[in-house]
Amino acid sequence: MRTRGTTLYGVRRKLAALSALAMGAALAVALPSPVQAAAARVDNPYVGATAYVNPDWSAKAAAEPGGSAIADEPSFVWMDRIAAIKGTGGAMSLRKHLDTALAQGANLFQVVIYDLPGRDCAALASNGELGPTELGRYKTEYIDPIAAILADPAYASLRVVTIIEPDSLPNLVTNAGGTEGSTDACATMKANGNYEKGVGYALHTLGAISNVYNYVDAAHHGWLGWDSNFVPAAQEFKKAATSEGATVADVQGFIVNTANYSALKEPNFKVTDTVNGTTVRQSKWLDWNYYVDELSFAQALRTELVSQGFASNIGMLIDTARNGWGGSARPTAAGPLTNVDDYVNGGRVDRRIHAGNWCNQSGAGIGERPTSAPEPGIDAYVWAKPPGESDGNSQPVDNDEGKGFDRMCDPTYTGNGRNGNNLTGALSNSPLAGHWFSAQFQELVRNAYPPLNGGGGDTQAPTVPTGLKVTGKTSGSVSLSWTASTDDTGVSAYDVYRAGTKVGSSASTSYTDTGLTASTTYSYTVRARDAAGNVSAASAAVSATTDQGGGTGTGTLKVQYKNTDSSATDNQIRMGLQLVNTGSAAVNLSTVKIRYWFTPEAGSSTFDTACDYAVIGCSNVTRGVSSSGSSAAGASHYLEVGFSSGTLAAGASTGEIQLRLNKSDWSNFDETDDYSRGTNTAYADASKIAVYAGGTLSWGTAP
Repeated sequence: MRTRGTTLYGVRRKLAALSALAMGAALAVALPSPVQAAAARVDNPYVGATAYVNPDWSAKAAAEPGGSAIADEPSFVWMDRIAAIKGTGGAMSLRKHLDTALAQGANLFQVVIYDLPGRDCAALASNGELGPTELGRYKTEYIDPIAAILADPAYASLRVVTIIEPDSLPNLVTNAGGTEGSTDACATMKANGNYEKGVGYALHTLGAISNVYNYVDAAHHGWLGWDSNFVPAAQEFKKAATSEGATVADVQGFIVNTANYSALKEPNFKVTDTVNGTTVRQSKWLDWNYYVDELSFAQALRTELVSQGFASNIGMLIDTARNGWGGSARPTAAGPLTNVDDYVNGGRVDRRIHAGNWCNQSGAGIGERPTSAPEPGIDAYVWAKPPGESDGNSQPVDNDEGKGFDRMCDPTYTGNGRNGNNLTGALSNSPLAGHWFSAQFQELVRNAYPPLNGGGGDTQAPTVPTGLKVTGKTSGSVSLSWTASTDDTGVSAYDVYRAGTKVGSSASTSYTDTGLTASTTYSYTVRARDAAGNVSAASAAVSATTDQGGGTGTGTLKVQYKNTDSSATDNQIRMGLQLVNTGSAAVNLSTVKIRYWFTPEAGSSTFDTACDYAVIGCSNVTRGVSSSGSSAAGASHYLEVGFSSGTLAAGASTGEIQLRLNKSDWSNFDETDDYSRGTNTAYADASKIAVYAGGTLSWGTAP
């Protein structure tokens, strides 16, 4: 059906590097339409795709030893509760993720739909917020708002891949009554049909959006690989896919091994092997399963699904984020021929105690990197579960996320019927599901297969950078320098951290951090990184306090503004801006920031922003809201607008940029006293909107 592909195009790019703007002497660019051009429907959304890299996850990965080697890999964003749609704590909202994807220049966005009523009836660690009968809330408070955001024309250029409800329908096949390990909760969900109805509604509602590609979760070979489960599972998937208005046409394909550890391939034995006349299917590890790994299972399941009535061109995804099983303990040959158990156990690369173990597995490693069309029938290898996010807590933890304590995450638990009453193999001291688990991430990196260093054996980290010092500062920037590190193969880059969060990288021994708040103290450290992904410990910290705000810019840039908002008291702030170069030399746009000051009054303290139209393309415009730290009237916060790349020629203008922002709870503003607001409806110079070039005030009067 599909040919072998290569690693997803674009995933190795730096997050901030977008295509250079095609600008001539007068910023000659084509005028885009006010909304993003619709993405053409394709057979496999991963082929030729530039996938979104989640900056929240990327920063955490890069901060770990060796993590920089994979920090720019694309992974799925999880919508695991209603509140996640608008953002929770330090996590971005769905709309913010989509806006950031556009700013990255991505055309593929991946999201997990995961909040069914009575969610995950067989695993307490991933229980959800909705009760077994709350199908109405699932539809109106969860799926409908997600669909409304994904259907926004601003995101029409994105191919949006969804994973529909992991571990839901498979539980109805295996854990809903009559078998060892079944639960009353699963029996309830099978009886009331709300898993099937919820999945059907999600498929029907999201499938109506032309650029959405739905993939239904199909567990893994160690769950559904037996003949008693295999065909019934395919039939169950067909039943759900034709419920609540859905049809098989709403299904692009299926995904296996979501958030699990089953090996992609078992290279040292086959299901047809025999030892002294005994088939390996009789080994305790396989226990009569028909499949030994995820690739063979996925390809066979695809064939069965087509025979059940799904489209002949459906594709499969395999989650390879944590099924590498590398490191020094990885077997290189089959086990001894003394008996089938020794033969299988000695040669299997999946080193779990039991194939039913699923929580924070000890010894696991990063698997194949995200890749499009790697095998016949496989649309892509993907990272559905971002490496480093816990599967569940190893001890009880009070929380407001609806997540319980599952003994399968306790390394001392001796198991249940679903794992053959074996020890769980879980790591100790693990946090709540979805929370960052540093120890697990570092183990995954060490045990990666293929190895992250390409098999070259370089495991030596560079020396720690020394002599970190502040070499300059303004009201909006801090400049740093340090002494070079040494490494056995050479330092490739330095990562700069502000208060423990990575803010940028430099190939040299200096860096300027821009877009800062006046009269504010910041703390910095630096880590050295080599080409193999080995990362040094952090340098000694240094602090700097930015200069006072205020003052009037005297540079060669200016900003013009027009008010596009007829109401000063509604729930959005809207404006048009354009940047003009009044000087005699071109300006590097990536160094330029525009700040519009306002006050949000009451309501949410987090914000969503949008670019509705830009002559230079919204994908080239960055934006975000920050607290200003200013006591000036009408200036407690500012919208900062920047540019991904390109130059602005002497005498040229960026042309119109149409922007808007809202509070996350959509409460109303009172713009009448906002510092930067004007009432003019035609473009005019705006002295209370500031322009910073390289961190220096170039235009306007700052509050």
